[in-house]
Parts: sequence; C-alpha cells; structure tokens
Amino acid sequence: MKSAAKAMQAEEIAETGAHQIRDAIREAIVERRLSPGTKLSESDVGNLFNVSRTLARAALQALSYEGLVSVEKNRGAFVAYPSPDEARQIFSARRLVEPGILREAAARITADDIRNLRELLQEEGRLMSERGQTARRAEIKASGDFHLMLAEISGNAIMQRFMEELVARSSLVIALYGQSTASSCGHSEHGDIISAIEHNELDRACQLMLHHIAHIESDLDLRERKSLGLKEAFEL
Repeated sequence: MKSAAKAMQAEEIAETGAHQIRDAIREAIVERRLSPGTKLSESDVGNLFNVSRTLARAALQALSYEGLVSVEKNRGAFVAYPSPDEARQIFSARRLVEPGILREAAARITADDIRNLRELLQEEGRLMSERGQTARRAEIKASGDFHLMLAEISGNAIMQRFMEELVARSSLVIALYGQSTASSCGHSEHGDIISAIEHNELDRACQLMLHHIAHIESDLDLRERKSLGLKEAFEL
C-alpha cells in the first residue's frame, strides 16, 4: 500500500511539474518572447527548467494538444506556425465564444471584479506609455489578461482553459501576421466593454466585444501568397 501511495505521489508531482513548464512556455508565447517556428528541444527545455527529458516531453505534448507547439517526427518540437486559415478559425472561435463568456461573467460580476478589471485597464494604459521590450511584453500580457479575467469571472473552468488556449494562439497569429506595432487589442475598447457591463447593457457589451475582436483581426494580413522559387526570390 505504501509503495502504491508513493508511486501515486510521485506521479502527481511529475504532473504538476509538467503543468508548470507548460504554463511558463505558454506565457512566453503569449508575451511573444517565443516566436513562431522556435525550436523547443526536450534537452534544452529539461536543462532550462532542471527537469528530466520525460517531464519536458510531457509539457511539450500538452502544448501540442493546445495547438501552441508542433511536434514533427525526426525533427522535434517547435512553436506552432499557424496558417492564414488557422488564424481565421481562431478568431471565428473567439467571436462564437467570448460574447457568451461575457454574459456569464456579467451575471456573476461583483464590485470587486469591476475594480480589478479597472485596475488591469490602468496598468495596461500605463504600460502603453512606456518604451522598451519589457514594457511591451507586459502590455501584451495585460491585454490578454483582460479576456482571461472575464473568463475567470464567468465561473466556467472549462471555458477559462479554452480562452487561455485562444489568447495564446491569437498571440502567435498576431506575431506572424500583425501589421501594426500597437497592442492589437484596443485599450479604450476594453474600457467601453467594462462600462457597458457595469451599466447592465449586455447586448451593447456583446456588440462591443465582437467589434473589438474584429478590430484585432482587421490588423492581420492574411492574404495567401504564392511561394517563389529560389531564382524568382532573388530575381536572378
């Protein structure tokens, strides 16, 4: 019995370790510290987090289930490189899901939740006025956290996990196809959504959310491009 209990405890510790690595890599993707196509070898991940290759492999496999990592036979794992069609599907999913999350959140929201959302909005605004990569990454994270906070307030843990995946995959898409250097997630639009929720204008809040998602997507250049041959690429 004792050996079985110890084995179960060791398994739980390993699972927790893999989840922590998964979450850390996902955060680096969201903040665009890891770019699409970056190689993530099991040995490098293991050395970085001081864990075995088995744990590193489990973390990378979990990220592949979320669509954030691509595992290729005989080549290893890479940060995913979403196609234009995948990008469209990601934002289509957000349009379907986020208004529902918003309505659920509005039904449960408290004065403390509103205050926390406002504080996040202030932090996002402060970071927008600062320069440098550190502030930029923090701004990107705060921008995504707004959507994740609404999912958390909704009280639906499954939808919260789904939003974590969608926000992370959106970051990959924006890193690849975004045309502007701005946040791509409108700060003022977040404020308008909070105000609509606060005044119990749910239909308006949902319309604002849909407009907001469309605004993010409109900054993407998702045109299909025909690949050139070597000579054509260099006009030889």
